[in-house]
Amino acid sequence: MDQLTQLQEENQRLRKAVDELSILNELARVISSTMNLDGVIESVVKRSVRAIHGQQGMITLVDEQTPTEMKTLIRAQNSTSDQEQFHLNQNILGWMLINKKPLLANDLKSDPRFAGVRADGDFRSLLCVPLLVKNRLVGILAVFDKTDGIGFTEDDKRLLSIIAAQSGQILENARLYEQEKSLIVMQEEVKLASKIQFELLPRESPKVPGYEIAGKSIPAQVVGGDYFDFIPIDGRRIAIGLGDVSGKGLPASLLMANLQATLRGQTLGMTSAKECIARSNTLLYQSTSSEKFVTLFYGILDHGSHEMRFCNAGHDPPFLLSEGKDPVRLKTGGIVLSIMDQFPFSEDSVHFEPGDVLVVYSDGVPEAMNSSKEQFGEDHLCELLLRHRSHSASEIIDVVVSEVKQHAGPWPQSDDITMIVVKRNPA
Repeated sequence: MDQLTQLQEENQRLRKAVDELSILNELARVISSTMNLDGVIESVVKRSVRAIHGQQGMITLVDEQTPTEMKTLIRAQNSTSDQEQFHLNQNILGWMLINKKPLLANDLKSDPRFAGVRADGDFRSLLCVPLLVKNRLVGILAVFDKTDGIGFTEDDKRLLSIIAAQSGQILENARLYEQEKSLIVMQEEVKLASKIQFELLPRESPKVPGYEIAGKSIPAQVVGGDYFDFIPIDGRRIAIGLGDVSGKGLPASLLMANLQATLRGQTLGMTSAKECIARSNTLLYQSTSSEKFVTLFYGILDHGSHEMRFCNAGHDPPFLLSEGKDPVRLKTGGIVLSIMDQFPFSEDSVHFEPGDVLVVYSDGVPEAMNSSKEQFGEDHLCELLLRHRSHSASEIIDVVVSEVKQHAGPWPQSDDITMIVVKRNPA
């Protein structure tokens, strides 16, 4: 080989090296200037196709939730031809997942590594390289069919591997950035849901002649599944309700809103506590999935006769405290709501004497735990209520909440805490 030929070959190698460096430099500049995942993918695919003179290119992102099943997210494609869009066969994806190294096949149909595999598209040659982040496969960069018809070379594999190595972490950063943006949006939506839920609860205590009535709810999460309500019926009667929806978070809060709308609608059309609960139960059963249920204490107070008729649908029995008498638990009613279409609920009544106190609460009060997994307990709650029975309705709630938080200490609140206190003024 004469010197001229050697010089020409060396110039050709240098020109190729300059072209590769130019492609890599341009790609680095473009993909580093954006955190948009689709934009990064599009830039990588287009420049990869151009760099190794392929007809089509694509990136397949491995589904991080189920990578072993090789579920993939096809996020971008690019084509320099009029051919149909090609896709990676699951067998090829599986090979890449296991081996995590470049795959070059210039005659895929006769390649012994994929004997019997039918290509998803009419293409002959394929070059795949892994997108790795700390040896974890996050995606696959693939280019189909060399435009010269000859096939991909080892130099093509080397260059595409460099592009993949340069792009892998940036793609992962862009994906994480998109996840972070989605999380921020979700957090804002949850905050909005919390605001809406808070506005559904009574904003102030009702003014009932001869009585003090107060209520409070503290969700364990941003939104909760506990519910309390005061529903005026007429000039003499007011309904009170306290419910606990199974579960926590957004699903429970949605069912809580459904419960409130249902109960309010039935309160205005029913004459008795048990009829209201029976009808509400049927409506909730028809609109609620089988794994969800609601416990509910519901009472109608007539402040003229000082009688409350009540129905307890599987809820923690409230305490009725009277001077010189043992505490009474209000249990009459039936099963929890929404698990049976029809149920014969029953009701009972209590008479409020001057100074009597009714305390309705959700199970987040007695079941509050400390770091030793010790519950606050109903006995502790009853003892606390008896000591502070002479306080105002709102003060009783504040005392209980304070004691529960003191009992729990640094242990996080595990369930919603909700209370209603109805107190007849002393004579």
